[in-house]
Amino acid sequence: MRQLVAFPAIALLCVPAFAEDNSRTILDPEKVTPDYKIQGEYSGELGGEQFGMHVISQGDDKFKAVVYPGGLPGDGYYGSDRVMAEGTTVDGVTKISSDHGYAVIKDGVAEVFIDDNPVGELKRVERKSDTIGKKPPAGAVILFDGSSADGFKDGKLMFENLLLAGCESKEKFGDHSLHLEFRLPYEAYDRGQQRGNSGVYLQGRYELQVLDSFGLEGQNNECGGIYQIARPKVNACFPPLTWQTYDIDFTEAVYAEGIKIRNARITVRHNGILIHDDLELEHGTPGKYPEAEGDGPLYLQGHGNQVLYRNIWVVKK
Repeated sequence: MRQLVAFPAIALLCVPAFAEDNSRTILDPEKVTPDYKIQGEYSGELGGEQFGMHVISQGDDKFKAVVYPGGLPGDGYYGSDRVMAEGTTVDGVTKISSDHGYAVIKDGVAEVFIDDNPVGELKRVERKSDTIGKKPPAGAVILFDGSSADGFKDGKLMFENLLLAGCESKEKFGDHSLHLEFRLPYEAYDRGQQRGNSGVYLQGRYELQVLDSFGLEGQNNECGGIYQIARPKVNACFPPLTWQTYDIDFTEAVYAEGIKIRNARITVRHNGILIHDDLELEHGTPGKYPEAEGDGPLYLQGHGNQVLYRNIWVVKK
């Protein structure tokens, strides 16, 4: 395990679940609170080594933070030796502390101190997926381009050109590649599964989780996880209100005389980062349709959270 030069380890902090309060849900990036502008990804060198940090708003000027040796998740950090911290904003200055070190955040810069001695700075960055806005190739099935929700049963638009979770495609698919983009609501006062919960169901049978998992461990019930089957190789989740991408290659299960003889398989890139590589899906996942023979729809799970989607298209194989 790499020795951390900043934020010596403190005990991991369990995050309790609270009931969702829709009156505190923010969907519009133009209407964020001051806390949101502190929340985010920070990157830089400390003691000659690269580090990343996630700062996660908890509401009312309170924050959790996660420090990653090697860099941000998917960009240098792929391990498990992360460090937890917490902090508050007082008089416009945010201080994030662990047992033996702290950071002072102001104007998008986190200055890090050990024993009150500065050891470096982490600057706030805004990463973008390298497939954001990716255009469909010739022959692709365009499920949603912002002009109409007619490609989905129960499809509803928000902000005129964004698709609200809680619908399934009218067309069904076998083997296929899928591109879609999603934006999670900012729900600082909610925790765990109450924070931006949805899911992308291939054939309506296999759920790729959608959740505000920014700064979480990356379990199979968090963003990028295949529910009850596999956790992502790395938690590649960006902060809420940031557009994120899933690029998925799916091979359906094979049946003979009604009996499954070969499991489905899936490869997933989350924000351009490989999180599942030709993963075998030994069974379906709960929440929509049971595993079965034949083509199935794309289902975007509605879970009481206002998760938004755009730029959804499929290439059949």
